[in-house]
Amino acid sequence: MTKIILLLLLLVAAIQVIKPLGWPGLKKRKDAWKLVAGVICVTFASVILSALFQGV
Repeated sequence: MTKIILLLLLLVAAIQVIKPLGWPGLKKRKDAWKLVAGVICVTFASVILSALFQGV
């Protein structure tokens, strides 16, 4: 599930570079770094949560 979310978010970041989405905060092509930062945060959070609940 995490890999699917990661791929979807990276796809949205790639689309932002090609043609800006126009969403609030994502009006320019150079705003794609915000999406990439979000992908990194989601990945770290999923790794941490899976490590916490692995022993349960």
